[in-house]
Amino acid sequence: MAKLISVIIPVYNEAESLPFLWAEFQKVATLLSSYDFEFVFINDGSTDNSAEVIKNLAASNPNIKYIELSRNFGKEIATTAGFNHAQGEAVIMIDADLQHPPRLIPEFIKKWEAGAEVIIGVRQKNKGEGIIKKLGSFIFYKLINRIASIKIVPAATDFRLLDRKVVTEFNKFTERNRMTRALINWLGFKRDFIYFEADARLRGKASYSFIKLAKLALSSFISLSLLPLKLAGYLGCSIIFFAGSFGFYLLLGRYIFEWSFALSFTGTAELAILLVFLVGIILSSLGLMALYIASIHGEVINRPLYVIRDKKNI
Repeated sequence: MAKLISVIIPVYNEAESLPFLWAEFQKVATLLSSYDFEFVFINDGSTDNSAEVIKNLAASNPNIKYIELSRNFGKEIATTAGFNHAQGEAVIMIDADLQHPPRLIPEFIKKWEAGAEVIIGVRQKNKGEGIIKKLGSFIFYKLINRIASIKIVPAATDFRLLDRKVVTEFNKFTERNRMTRALINWLGFKRDFIYFEADARLRGKASYSFIKLAKLALSSFISLSLLPLKLAGYLGCSIIFFAGSFGFYLLLGRYIFEWSFALSFTGTAELAILLVFLVGIILSSLGLMALYIASIHGEVINRPLYVIRDKKNI
């Protein structure tokens, strides 16, 4: 029996690109005739006629499935909906704007058949990408890989293939603010990579504005690292150390050794140092509270305690 491959495509205002995307999918399906395919389109509250285009394609192609979300929930949630409904032994996630070349799907499947359970598309170059987006991407990956508990491959994209066992584990995640590629990295499993040059966007405008990308980055920092929560504590400890050391030095010099440097400080300056020291204590107390909040955070997101890649006779 032929293996079923699911391809999930989140769609937001991509009506102009969809016919070209479907033509590419048909070429791939013809080339890989030994596999069965299902194409799951998730319309994420599009305001153009994307829904109509998808329904027309589905009417004449039984291997097309579509999910209509009630409004725009964002790409991460739309992708999750696709994973929840895909039935294939392997699931490929791909963008609808043709910047992820469908012609590479055979390479993903080849690596999957060779034993890889997560195959990640890594963008080597992106035609038409602006300097601001490049710089922002560079800064984001530098920061996230320094503070996060898991590492994200720079320029890794959402163009990926996941084995069924990986999809099953991914579907257990319950957090709402999510970065799909980071959660997949958290799961582990055997990984392999495909490097590609992203094609220029065929039609329309990118749905991810700078503000949306910034919100996604902030959400990633919060969900993947507790450092932002602990910053107040670190800052408070630093202030206590420096203000306390300087204040102690000032007390010794003014009231015991009568150093001229210490005697030159007025009472107002001494009061300012004391206030800074007290601010450090307050921030340190907030940092201590943050440790308890971090514990609550870990419980609330409800990730699985462990992930089993394989088992036998259990």
